[in-house]
Amino acid sequence: MPRHILNETHIHPAIQSFIADHHRDVVEEVQATLTQHRVVVVGMRQNPVCKAVRKRLSDAQIQHRYLEYGSYFSDWRKRNALKLWTGWPTFPMVFVDGVLVGGDSNVKDLLTSGELR
Repeated sequence: MPRHILNETHIHPAIQSFIADHHRDVVEEVQATLTQHRVVVVGMRQNPVCKAVRKRLSDAQIQHRYLEYGSYFSDWRKRNALKLWTGWPTFPMVFVDGVLVGGDSNVKDLLTSGELR
């Protein structure tokens, strides 16, 4: 099922570049990391679920790269840009082979099924 995204024809030309460039550097950093690492976790400080998924991956001896963007009190705009890019509403965001697989509970399911090994 396709995700609802406002078509560019419904965005005024005067603001299209503003939207396209909104924390583009953060999105491009994540995209570049996805090309270099099989498993990438995008998270934030102070979030216990981000810590849990990293521990889960480490316990399963799955190497991963961790990118951290602020905390509950900082860099929320950068994290918002990542949410808009992926459509995933929470952190962590876990990518495997460049594909967003979800968060901690999704990783747990993939480990249980053996799909992540």
